[in-house]
Amino acid sequence: MDTVLGVDACRTGWVGLTWSGDTLTPHLAPTIAELVDAAGPVAVIAIDIPIGLPERGHRPADLLARTFIRPRQSCVFLTPVRATLGLRAHDHASAVNHELAGQGLSIQAFSLLPKIQEVDDWLPRAPCRVVEVHPEVCFTELAGVPLPPKKTWSGAEQRRDLLKSAGITPVGTLGEAGKAAVDDILDAAIAAWTARRVHDGTAQSFPDPPERGTDGIEAAIWR
Repeated sequence: MDTVLGVDACRTGWVGLTWSGDTLTPHLAPTIAELVDAAGPVAVIAIDIPIGLPERGHRPADLLARTFIRPRQSCVFLTPVRATLGLRAHDHASAVNHELAGQGLSIQAFSLLPKIQEVDDWLPRAPCRVVEVHPEVCFTELAGVPLPPKKTWSGAEQRRDLLKSAGITPVGTLGEAGKAAVDDILDAAIAAWTARRVHDGTAQSFPDPPERGTDGIEAAIWR
């Protein structure tokens, strides 16, 4: 099977693109489990969400990825420690993270905690290999250089051109998935590109080899 799935979080849940041969199929669902079920059998899932959370300190994956996309390293936030999962107040979660990792949590990182927990809870039931990606890291790998911000016209157009060169061209209204933001679709597409590279054995990871936590979960960002 050469079908792979790239996934990104979006405002209404999750958006994904399955890639098989020259065919792209979009999906939109409120939960990661429903999205993967809708996608059907795939060989690899690449998802833009932290996987393999630290108990304390910072993951080498995040630090190496930030160096790789410098000067745009702020695009990669440092993954919250596991003890922050389930905490509903930003100040509380930030204090816990500061105690265990030496710094607080940004609002962006805090807002992702429910989706991080959703994926963490779902992983034991995942039907195939699941890897973590970061779109800016993947686009940098494809382009050879960091790109302008994806919310700018230039940044979005460069990403479209790069995806087209890689054989990925989301077109049309994309059905329900077309309700997702443009940058979410682009991020799901580059995640699918990396999923294919993981499946083919040509992808690389930060760190290399991947780190594994005490729970056995791989903590690495693939590109």
